[in-house]
Amino acid sequence: MRCVIARFPFDLYKDEVENSMKGIKPEPVTGDAVVISRRVYPVKQVGEVITRQDRRDFSSAEVVRALSKLGFTCRTAETAVAPAAAAARTPLETASALLGTPAAAEERTGDSL
Repeated sequence: MRCVIARFPFDLYKDEVENSMKGIKPEPVTGDAVVISRRVYPVKQVGEVITRQDRRDFSSAEVVRALSKLGFTCRTAETAVAPAAAAARTPLETASALLGTPAAAEERTGDSL
């Protein structure tokens, strides 16, 4: 598939991208990510490998667009953060968990109703 990344045209094929990422260890993901051969890579790392350009020369959106057209699963930074935000407790829930249940509080003080 022909695509343009950082104003340069590239002919990319799914199997060639998989082969070029085969021996490369994924860096920690802090932004956009792509799944290649059951490994999650940062999009900028993949873009650097397949284009042989510096990461500052292209945007992650350009690489996400190209990899999505090739059939790879891409995750944006917003979708990666959303599940973690849902698991966060509110201040009220945190305080309730620290104080314990009413039955546990009675056992500690020795009071009964």
